[in-house]
Amino acid sequence: MGESVTHVAASVYTDEARFAAEQAALFAHLPQVIAPSALLPRPNMAVPHDGFGLPLLVSRDKAGKAHVFYNVCRHRGTRLLEGGEALCAPRIVCPYHAWAYALDGTLAAVPRADTFPGLDKADMHLVELPSIEAGGLIWFARCPSADFSDAASLAAEFDAFGLSGHHLYRRRVHDVASNWKLIMDAFLESYHVQRLHSSSIGKFFADGVTAADRIGPHQRSAVGRADYLAKIAPDDWPALRAAITFAYQLFPATVIVVSPDYVNVMVLMPQAVGRTLVENFMLIPEPPATPEDELHWEKSWTLLDEGTFGGEDFRAAALGQQGLSSGAIAEVTLGTLETGVYEFHAQVDAALSPARKK
Repeated sequence: MGESVTHVAASVYTDEARFAAEQAALFAHLPQVIAPSALLPRPNMAVPHDGFGLPLLVSRDKAGKAHVFYNVCRHRGTRLLEGGEALCAPRIVCPYHAWAYALDGTLAAVPRADTFPGLDKADMHLVELPSIEAGGLIWFARCPSADFSDAASLAAEFDAFGLSGHHLYRRRVHDVASNWKLIMDAFLESYHVQRLHSSSIGKFFADGVTAADRIGPHQRSAVGRADYLAKIAPDDWPALRAAITFAYQLFPATVIVVSPDYVNVMVLMPQAVGRTLVENFMLIPEPPATPEDELHWEKSWTLLDEGTFGGEDFRAAALGQQGLSSGAIAEVTLGTLETGVYEFHAQVDAALSPARKK
């Protein structure tokens, strides 16, 4: 909880030059989450990924190691996989000339190899981007010198929730008419919960009962549920998990919401100053075993993805973008329950500062 009212300039959400600077300083250089590990639950799986404006391929090889490659054949530059669904196979075959790649990126086969005299298949590995899998999350970076130490240090946080052992129930990409930071803002304060979410989840939470702190540039928070907190001992982990929703805001643009019985991982992918793709992954402890299980998780998915997130948080961000783009106000005003928003923008400013000095 902050001590005073703070402000953020409205232009940080609407200025094209600011957006370009963020793309160059943050998204082109810093590691970011591309997907939870549960997207690839078995060896020899691959999923095409275009959300960051690049043709990418997330794979898990036969040894179980995760990779992020360019989804581009080394022969003639053809895109290898289309769509967004997972391929379950030991090889990826180019649709043009059928060059085949193993899921670790090695070139496995070339039709009519005799017509490529002197070609060494070992030199034709798919182009790989730096990545790490830690704590049930797959991180990648576009910059060859990216520092993944934060990803490794955060792994213990997510291991405590058993994230790497969760099952992917469903995923969906939302196209939100909003600057990416307005979406992040929604998960950096609980002031809105009982108001914006009054018809969905608001009734489950105690107003203003939130604890939050920072881990480097990242933030984490715990929001209490009504009528439970006073009865719980601080060291009773199962009881805390049942009564508290934990949220992580991984810098620059990933949100993880740990509810009592499921987890939402939301990856934000800025497309333009006023447009952001958000991929929402819902993870559950294990696959549904009965029709009753399926009904339960379907209800939870609908409540969160279509209601709380899609119908309320993302809608509020889009409405905010409309208002701020009008120029009616020069700055956003933040109360003492919204200090996390101010802290987040301070981290963005700090990340931009070196770029602005060059």
